[in-house]
Amino acid sequence: MEKDHKYRLKADESSFLKGPHSRLKEFYFAIKVFFSFIHAFRKMHFIGPCVTVFGSARFEKNSLYYKKTEEVGAALAKMGFAVMTGGGPGLMEAANKGAYESGGYSVGCNIVLPKEQFPNPYLHKWINIKYFFVRKFLLLKYSYGLVVMPGGMGTLDEFFETLTLIQTNMIPDFPVVIFGKEYHQDLYEHIQKMAKEGSIDEEDLDLFLITDSIEEMVEYLNERSVKKFGLVKKEFKANWLFGEKR
Repeated sequence: MEKDHKYRLKADESSFLKGPHSRLKEFYFAIKVFFSFIHAFRKMHFIGPCVTVFGSARFEKNSLYYKKTEEVGAALAKMGFAVMTGGGPGLMEAANKGAYESGGYSVGCNIVLPKEQFPNPYLHKWINIKYFFVRKFLLLKYSYGLVVMPGGMGTLDEFFETLTLIQTNMIPDFPVVIFGKEYHQDLYEHIQKMAKEGSIDEEDLDLFLITDSIEEMVEYLNERSVKKFGLVKKEFKANWLFGEKR
């Protein structure tokens, strides 16, 4: 934690992870987290059924992955989903851009970093989150499906946490799509090895689809999300007591 790194945790979050503190200090931190959740719930209350797209912030606009992620975002928007991402650059921006320019609804949960990650310009609604664990919760809370584009450690963290929650029945078995067979080939082979060695069940291989096809992704989401959960856009009225705006 002492090394100068552009993604170093902020002082309060870093301190919280260093073991016990005074009761007052830990209570104060818990209150800040509570209000972070409440602010997010109020901000995101009116968005429709979402699909969350995970992917790296590091791929440039001339990347094939960026262009393919734009297509993914556009296809999800045409299905009627709001497209949610981490709100930043790279493939997050590409998914939001695809949805935004296709007439869909585009949402971002942006993380506040020591070297600021700014929300990308293709968002209808976004929220700035101070804590990674709050952000991860929000990216799942409003989603009825997840698409995993090429990414790094953060993307894989989100992918495996989602699969763990589905596997343990903590959340419904929403569809998870890994997009990009070549990029994820080694990952898929390792998951198959886990099944072969018995550290996961063979049935767990059915918790996700790996594909290069937009059409296959759309069909998978349609069968395992739209039809399965009977998705319709929820209509909530804004409550002036909570300072809400649609």
